[in-house]
Amino acid sequence: MPTAVICGITGQDGAYLAELLLGKGYRVIGTSRDAEVARTGNLRRLGIAERVSVVSTTLNDFRSVLQLLAKHQPDELYNLAGQSSVALSFEQPVETLESIGQGTITLLEAIRFLKLPVRLYSAGSAECFGDSPTPCDEQSPFRPRSPYAVAKSTAHWALVNYREAYGLYACTGILFNHESPLRPARFVTRKIVSSACRIRAGSAERLKLGNIDVERDWGWAPEYVDAMWRMLQLEVATDLVIATGITCSLRHFVDSTFRQLGLNWLDYVDHNPELIRPSEIRRGHADPRLARKLLGWESKVPVEEVIARMIEAEVGQTNEMAQQS
Repeated sequence: MPTAVICGITGQDGAYLAELLLGKGYRVIGTSRDAEVARTGNLRRLGIAERVSVVSTTLNDFRSVLQLLAKHQPDELYNLAGQSSVALSFEQPVETLESIGQGTITLLEAIRFLKLPVRLYSAGSAECFGDSPTPCDEQSPFRPRSPYAVAKSTAHWALVNYREAYGLYACTGILFNHESPLRPARFVTRKIVSSACRIRAGSAERLKLGNIDVERDWGWAPEYVDAMWRMLQLEVATDLVIATGITCSLRHFVDSTFRQLGLNWLDYVDHNPELIRPSEIRRGHADPRLARKLLGWESKVPVEEVIARMIEAEVGQTNEMAQQS
C-alpha cells in the first residue's frame, strides 16, 4: 500500500485528490496547521473523512516538516497548501509569499536533508503567466501581476533549482482555473452560482461583480487532480500546463449560470468598481498539448457542464439544509 501525504487536504483540490488516491489503494495522510480544529467539511462531503488521517504540520516550520516526513515516509507528497485567493493576496501579500514560497522551499529542503526517495508534486498557477499575448505552454515566460502569482513563481523556480541541483523528483503542475461545488464561497465562480441559485429561489439580493470582461480557462477540478497523480507516475519529473485549452469570459460564465436557471443576468447583476483588483490579467489562454502527450490526459467537462454541476450541488445542498431545519 503506497503512502501519500497531501499538504492542504481540506481544500477543494486536496479533498478530491484524497478521494482519488483512496480509490487507487493509497494510505492517505493530510496536513493542517492544527489537526484538532481542521475544517474537514470537504472531506465529509465526499464521505472520506474517516478514511484519511489529518496531522498537525506547519510548512513554514522546518522541524515540523522533518517530523512529518520522517514519521510517515511517503512515496508521494502533494503540496497544495498555502493562501489560495488571488484577491486576498493583495490584502495579505506577506502571508501569501510565506505560506506558498517559503512553505515550498521548506518541503524541498526537508526532502534533501532526509535524502528521501519521495516524489513531490507542487501546485503552480497560470496566474504566473500574467497577460501573455499567446497561448501559454511550459516555455512561456512568467509575468506575475499579483502577490499570489509572485509567490507561485517563487515556489516554481525554487523547485526547478532543487530538482536540477540535487536531483529531486519534483514537479509543478501549472494549473489554469478549475472549479467545483467545493470551491470556497469567496471565489467568484462559487459566488456567482450561489447568488444565482438564491435569486432563483426568491431572494431579492443583487449580485455585485467587478470586471466581468476578464477571460479565463475554466475546467472541472476532479479531472485536474487526476492530472496531478499522473504527473508523479512519469519516469522523469516534468512541469506541465494543465488546462482545457478553451477560454471564455466571466461575462459568459455569469450569463450561462443565470440562463441555466431560466433567468436573465442583466436583471440581477450590478457592477462594483471596488471589486476590481489593483492589477488584473485580462485573458488567460492555455496550450495543454504536452500534458495530453505525456500523461494521456485531457479535460472532458466543458464550462457549461461545470456550471450545471455546481448548480445541481448548490440546489441539493440548499434543499438538504431546508429539510434538516
